[in-house]
Amino acid sequence: MPDEAPCQFHEAPDALTLAQDLAHFVAARLQEGLSQRGQALLVVSGGSTPVPFFQALAQTALDWPRVSITLADERWVPPDHADSNERLVRAHLLQGLASQARFVPFKSADALAVEGVPKLETALQALPWPADVLVLGMGADAHTASLFPGSPQLAEALDNARTARCLAITAPSLPNVPVDRVSLSKRALLDTRHVVVHITGSAKRLLLEQARLPGPADHMPIRLAWCRTNIPCHVFYSN
Repeated sequence: MPDEAPCQFHEAPDALTLAQDLAHFVAARLQEGLSQRGQALLVVSGGSTPVPFFQALAQTALDWPRVSITLADERWVPPDHADSNERLVRAHLLQGLASQARFVPFKSADALAVEGVPKLETALQALPWPADVLVLGMGADAHTASLFPGSPQLAEALDNARTARCLAITAPSLPNVPVDRVSLSKRALLDTRHVVVHITGSAKRLLLEQARLPGPADHMPIRLAWCRTNIPCHVFYSN
């Protein structure tokens, strides 16, 4: 990828310190949006890694009613399901001071993910893009959001000509949770002012270093994080 952006690494001695460092970084970017544009947008990912970051950010003093928060992807499960990213955000981020933020979830009452996409697309279009910060995780197969290597929908999600911000993704194979999902597309993920990759553990660090080698994003979708030179990429890492 000839237009790759460099990644700035932020390393911490432990996951809790890393979470606090990341919360400070994200809060500063949101404050920039509030000061310069009167509103801010944060896009977050699920999983266990961001929980302490969510908890730290929720305690930060910001003008939260003017902050919008949405997801990079969601599993098509009920909002109170253990695998729901919405449940994770509501339980750990939309608490305390941050409870006043506007949250746009992905899951609707539709039985199938593909049926919920049109309504979600409308809700996403109404958000104040570009996002101020996009926080991504990375799976053991180098997937990010719900963009998985080998997914039947991956080419569509990565299509630069695609204008839609979200799409339905069929259930990935184990060890990923095998349920259908909805994910932001490349267009939406990169409609941001700052990209953060938040990882912990030496195995993830080694995988990320492999992904930094030249190669296509369809083999390692995390490569999207640094594929645009005009979007700063920050990696927050601890063992």
